[in-house]
Amino acid sequence: MTRTNLPALGPLFYFLGTVFIGLYFTFAAVQGDYGVFKRSEIAAENRALRSELEQLQVEVARMENLTKRLSDTYLDLDLLDEQARDVLGLIRADEIVIN
Repeated sequence: MTRTNLPALGPLFYFLGTVFIGLYFTFAAVQGDYGVFKRSEIAAENRALRSELEQLQVEVARMENLTKRLSDTYLDLDLLDEQARDVLGLIRADEIVIN
């Protein structure tokens, strides 16, 4: 009987297996749930939410100031006059309205 010399397939399978495993982990490190792209997406969302938080804090401070100025302990007559005119649509006799 003649025996043909076949190349050893064990080292080839080992090499291909390690290459595929390396590619899988590389892909997971870049595209996965905890990968580089997800991290940059989370950082961008963090910046946007911090900006929105700052805007809301400014709005809350403004509303607190207006509320304080119309409270029982402190009454700003100019603000009260402005609010009454706005709500009731009143003007003084010496004022001119421009639309």
